Amino acid sequence: MNAPLILLTAGGTGGHLFPAEALANALKASGARVALATDKRANAYAGSFPADEIIEIPSATPSGRSPVQMAKAALVLAQGTLKAIPAIRRLKPAVVVGFGGYPTVPPVLAASFLSIPTVIHEANGVMGRANRLLARRASLIATGFEQVKGIPAGIQAKVEQTGNPIRPAVLEASRQPYEALTADTKFRLLVTGGSQGARVMSDVVPPAVELLEPEIRARLDICQQARREDLERVTAHYERLGVDFEAQPFFKDLPQRIARAHLVIARSGASTVAELAVIGRPSILVPLPGAIDQDQAANAKTLGDLGAAVVLPQPDFTPERLAADLRAFLTEPDRLTRAAAAAHSASITDAAERLARAVLALASHKNGQKS
Repeated sequence: MNAPLILLTAGGTGGHLFPAEALANALKASGARVALATDKRANAYAGSFPADEIIEIPSATPSGRSPVQMAKAALVLAQGTLKAIPAIRRLKPAVVVGFGGYPTVPPVLAASFLSIPTVIHEANGVMGRANRLLARRASLIATGFEQVKGIPAGIQAKVEQTGNPIRPAVLEASRQPYEALTADTKFRLLVTGGSQGARVMSDVVPPAVELLEPEIRARLDICQQARREDLERVTAHYERLGVDFEAQPFFKDLPQRIARAHLVIARSGASTVAELAVIGRPSILVPLPGAIDQDQAANAKTLGDLGAAVVLPQPDFTPERLAADLRAFLTEPDRLTRAAAAAHSASITDAAERLARAVLALASHKNGQKS
């Protein structure tokens, strides 16, 4: 029998493409073939994706309050669905898997219209709008967290927690044990704002460091992701304070930097939270404010409830509060060690393999029905 083809669909940001890439690797390891449907934005950097074929499907996000903008987005999604139908007929996938966000809507809808089994993966603690739109049509809803808000009523039987698929680089970094902070070691801080960066980190962290006593500043070793437009002022601030630091707009080896850190200060996107758990590192999490679904707040809560993270809503994330937290961790370094262990207790290291098994079971069931 020919190896089944699984069509994955993901677009937009690394938060959607990274888990899809992890699943693609797991599927290929199981002998399946993989294709990727994505949008123009993600196709620009999907060249290394382990797919036999990549197809581009038009997509748009209905956002804002303008009826005209909403109508335009709906039209693009409809056009994308019409383009996806012949592409999926040609590919003949056994299953189509969507990873959230509106770029997944046209391919998953098209597959549903063609009676092809579909899986949607919800990485966050609150189901996103695109996945809610697709949920009732999906054959299976895979989740990253045990508790996910916003799943439509009456379809709980479709839900299976698989965890959030993790990149090989993160699994490699997870082999590095947590190094306890002692009086003789530098306090290594990693500051990151997600794939797009976060201005608030540049606004708050350097002034917080300035509020610390000179003897504490001398113990710091800071690695900070700063947006290009913020990099010069962050660099100048740390140079003036005389602290050890490295600041860049992007770190290709971020998993290894997470592993080296005593404490991570970050947003709480689903991938970030999953990586903190798998690698097992304590954190201060600042959920993205203003999000319609408040998904990052729900993600952060999963680690906060375990004592693995300090969760600070952005209005509370001030230089004064951060400086106080850093002093507290230095006074009680055992808190960091306990938080690292608590984070690791929430990890699902084989999420990609779990999801691959669920997808291939659907493919096998479909083939069984045909025979």
